[in-house]
Amino acid sequence: MKIRKLASVLLFLVALLPGFAQSKKSPLQISHLTDDFYVYKTFHDYKGQLISANALYLVTNEGVVLFDAPWDVSQFQPLLDSIKAKHNKEVVMHFATHSHEDRAGGLGFYNQKGIKTYTIQLTDAILKKENKKRAKFVIPNDTTFTVGQHNFEVFYPGKGHASDNILVWFDKEKVLYGGCFIKSTEATDLGYLGDSDVKEWAKSIKKVQAKFKNPKYIITGHDDWKDLNSLNHTSKLVQEYNTAKASAKK
Repeated sequence: MKIRKLASVLLFLVALLPGFAQSKKSPLQISHLTDDFYVYKTFHDYKGQLISANALYLVTNEGVVLFDAPWDVSQFQPLLDSIKAKHNKEVVMHFATHSHEDRAGGLGFYNQKGIKTYTIQLTDAILKKENKKRAKFVIPNDTTFTVGQHNFEVFYPGKGHASDNILVWFDKEKVLYGGCFIKSTEATDLGYLGDSDVKEWAKSIKKVQAKFKNPKYIITGHDDWKDLNSLNHTSKLVQEYNTAKASAKK
């Protein structure tokens, strides 16, 4: 019991020391965004290269809402532990923004923890077809939630990075969580396109730009997210890709 108590104390102290816990070598990096919003970053070895993935969590009076899961399975539990140590709250809801492993990979784990998990129907159908762990709750494409003192909207813009990609909009704080639908301004190409529809992606981006005006923060799925030109940059990359593809057919 003494060892467990000591471990809990150490974990709590680590959560209070960002200089120690948030080192560049840490497999789980949590940073405060604004108000009750936190961005966390994890890493995954993809084809021999260590790639970062961004995700978000929101602290409410009723508990913490998690948007996507760590890409690193070894960080599923440490994320819950860090949130508990930092905020003294439990994670109560988890949304996966599409079916890929860097977004929906934690559904099975968080289901076992008794956390309410959510996807849209399109994502659920893909996960079912691929015989992967599915969410407990399947929601309509466009759904508004109220959790504690916060409201947010889950929005399906159409096909893009994936056929089932959704975004989350927090109107009061003007936070747009884009997941892999929005590329970082650091990105030089569109990345993995195995499940993409790049022609539709251009139309879907326009829907997002028309619906969610003047975001103060845009969280991209990978790399640096602090540049607000990320949505325009994604549109540019999509346009360049479609132009090059059309030229190649001539």
